Amino acid sequence: MKSPTNLHDCQYELGRVNDILDCVRSHLKQTSDQQRRFAADAAHELRTPVAGLRAQLEEARLHPGETPMPELLDYALKDVDRLQRIITDLLLLVQLETGTITAGEQLDLAELVRTQVGMRDDEITVNVRLDPGATMVNAVPSLIARALTNLLDNAQRHAAQVVEVQMRRVDGCAELVITDDGPGISAPDRESVFDAFTRLDTARDRDRGGTGLGLPLARNIAVVHNGTLVVEEGPRTGARFVLRLPLAVPEIRSFPPSSSTASTSAVVRNLPAD
Repeated sequence: MKSPTNLHDCQYELGRVNDILDCVRSHLKQTSDQQRRFAADAAHELRTPVAGLRAQLEEARLHPGETPMPELLDYALKDVDRLQRIITDLLLLVQLETGTITAGEQLDLAELVRTQVGMRDDEITVNVRLDPGATMVNAVPSLIARALTNLLDNAQRHAAQVVEVQMRRVDGCAELVITDDGPGISAPDRESVFDAFTRLDTARDRDRGGTGLGLPLARNIAVVHNGTLVVEEGPRTGARFVLRLPLAVPEIRSFPPSSSTASTSAVVRNLPAD
């Protein structure tokens, strides 16, 4: 920025400063609005299971002889489990956004996918296709496993008959694609599904067992690994989630020079100059 030399230059520079301040104020207001909205949504999600738990306990206290204790405990534990999932997800979301995660390591993503899918007991059939090729990434295994779990859980909630998982190498990235044959996600909603506690229409809402934080967590996990997570239209119906992570750079090992190489170097160094 050059120094103003007259009144006109001063007015121009003041105008530029004012424009910058307006942008800063707008950004701060937007951030504040997002924080308030997030706090309100989180409070609502936490209040719902608490209200259900309280209603069940009050009913049992009013009619102690009419409330089966095993049934009461089952309902109470379900509400407690939901509370625990929401709180755990909120804490992880904060850790990801503040960068307080452990260091990564080299991880075979294809092997992780194979292991995680094999451990699940899903109602909907999961077809897995892992293309041959290097799929090593630098990552925190527990976080990548969590992202995969969230994407598979989401697909299971909305699939009609089948979930497809594909793993391949594309343009220096390991690409994981999870597709379901459910109702799909309309184009205007494909970005908002990654916002915390987002509600879509009744055909594909998050009230069927999810916390409303699974997809936001999965995207944040991708971002902290310098990757991306997007949702696309399925090949026929349903949604297609695409996770891309940069491949790990192969380690280049340095070896000490062999005795023959060292001797040759010594001979060269000792040759007399012409």
